[in-house]
Amino acid sequence: MTTDTVRWGILATGGIAAAFTADLIDLPDAEVVAVASRTEASAGAFAERFGIPRAYGDWETLAKDTDIDVVYVATPHSAHRDAAGLCLEAGRNVLCEKAFTLNLREATELVALARDNDRFLMEAMWMYCNPVIRRLKALVDDGAIGEVRTVQADFGLEGPFPPSHRLRDPAQGGGALLDLGVYPVSFAHLLLGEPTSVSAQAVISAEGVDLQTVASLSWDSGALAALHCSLVGGTGVTASVTGTRGRIDIPAGFFHPDRFVLHRAGRDPEEFTADPADGPRTTMRHEAREVMRALRAGETESPLVPLDGTLAVMRTLDTVRERIGVRYPGE
Repeated sequence: MTTDTVRWGILATGGIAAAFTADLIDLPDAEVVAVASRTEASAGAFAERFGIPRAYGDWETLAKDTDIDVVYVATPHSAHRDAAGLCLEAGRNVLCEKAFTLNLREATELVALARDNDRFLMEAMWMYCNPVIRRLKALVDDGAIGEVRTVQADFGLEGPFPPSHRLRDPAQGGGALLDLGVYPVSFAHLLLGEPTSVSAQAVISAEGVDLQTVASLSWDSGALAALHCSLVGGTGVTASVTGTRGRIDIPAGFFHPDRFVLHRAGRDPEEFTADPADGPRTTMRHEAREVMRALRAGETESPLVPLDGTLAVMRTLDTVRERIGVRYPGE
């Protein structure tokens, strides 16, 4: 870091990259200085759309651009290991979309690269940076609902997705689990840590990816989690956490909420809502702000999205895939 303004590079030009870049542009202390894609045409169009001064038709040139403080990797997760690894090896700091990688092996390699090169690395788990989720976590940690006993969460899309779609392509890490299930799994990890036991069932497509999956996690404390993800039916996308003295319900869009309701015996329900100053519920600015805060502080990882936590989530996702029999090419 040489200035108070954090200079960002964007690697990939899809929908999630566009949404994140639009949020970055709204931050006065962020500057998007470069974008890269596999083709010059795609990078150039993206740069023109957002007023970005430099556009590269390959990833390596972006990785070697020393005028960049941090790179946001927004490729499909099947390419995260290569894209983020290239940037880390070139000395760039990295914010990498979720699912962090295809599997724990790749995630472990990226974390080792970041630590060996003394670079910042964070999974773009925007849910963990959301102020409402952070408030919920603080209440649970403070014992507002007693000891946690049950976590429930679901994320399902209506579809249908044709066999040619990325979400059904094993080579691109397709399936409901890594695209959608990562949120319910990460929510359970946030509240209870890594489970001691994992079981799962799934409906598998002809291509060999999960169309819908249910997972049951358990902890030595006696807590349980019931989690569901689907590409074949739109669910409520809700979550709840129940403890020995109460319950918290999160309405639709639980992974980026603007409110939740605390229920406790003998009391009226309490609704906690987002501060309007924090912006719309869909904003990714919170994770961008956390990255920039950490960089200015000289930190190589975020306490909100710690790397060991990311590895633990990947370990659980690997176990779920083992239980349902989904393997990706090269594994």
